[in-house]
Amino acid sequence: MPIVVGAVFGLGVYALVRALMPTKRSAIAQVARIDAMRARGAAYESARTTQDRGRFSSTRAEVGRRVAEFYLQQGWEQRSLRADLAVLERSWEKFLATKVLLGVAGLFFGPFLFAVVWTLGFGSSPIIPVWLALLFAVLFFFLPDVEVRRDAAEKRRDLRRVIGAYLDLVSMSLAGGRGLPEALMAAAEISDGWANQRIRNALADARITGVSQWQALGSLGEELGVEELKDLSASLALVADDGAKVRESLASRAETMRHRELAEIEGSAGEKSQSMLVAQLLLCAGFLVFLIYPAAMRVFQV
Repeated sequence: MPIVVGAVFGLGVYALVRALMPTKRSAIAQVARIDAMRARGAAYESARTTQDRGRFSSTRAEVGRRVAEFYLQQGWEQRSLRADLAVLERSWEKFLATKVLLGVAGLFFGPFLFAVVWTLGFGSSPIIPVWLALLFAVLFFFLPDVEVRRDAAEKRRDLRRVIGAYLDLVSMSLAGGRGLPEALMAAAEISDGWANQRIRNALADARITGVSQWQALGSLGEELGVEELKDLSASLALVADDGAKVRESLASRAETMRHRELAEIEGSAGEKSQSMLVAQLLLCAGFLVFLIYPAAMRVFQV
């Protein structure tokens, strides 16, 4: 307990010194602070609109806004995490608010778990609740990251499958005599899935803003963290004026993506077969222990 009290006191003194004598901010932090101050007005209006939906939603929006502003001031971009959220179509502010609220819940869950265990008579040290609170706070704080990365990886696999079929459709449209912009849009209008909708929206925005459609696909790949769209944008920018080269490039790229997907499927199947083999070996070992245990007890008793 003296060690914990001393550590908390030292942390408080350190925070007080840092507050009274702040360090010089970098240029990135200053620019991020200006951006945060600009976005404060729009975020405040959005927080006001959410106040009528309930106290919890308004509190969550306010917490997310403040944490997002803190991230901007510190210059923490979190590009990979933002790309995962963009794939899942989730808000950055809501995600940060969920992390903070779960961390606070972990602070109370650790001592509560210790109280339950202490009533059963399994623990008596007063330092254990502090460590449990910190442990569960950190664990709950990073749980949304794990969930987002897992779900985003699954949706990216679906997106890569759709991109392979999309390239085949674009190649067939080009073979039918259409131009590259018309072929890209026509292939995206075949289905109403979420992947085709994202591609179709990106191409429609490119028409409005005057940006080339392959640049729009590259921007979409940058936003979603999909390297295939970036490579597609670069290849189309190189051969956009030659229809035959475009068809050959798209056909070869689609074939490469199919081979890669097939290799990934075979690799995952091999991993699952290996895990099943390990499970079978463990079952066999348990069965052998079950058979040998009575005879071994008799031998040792003799």
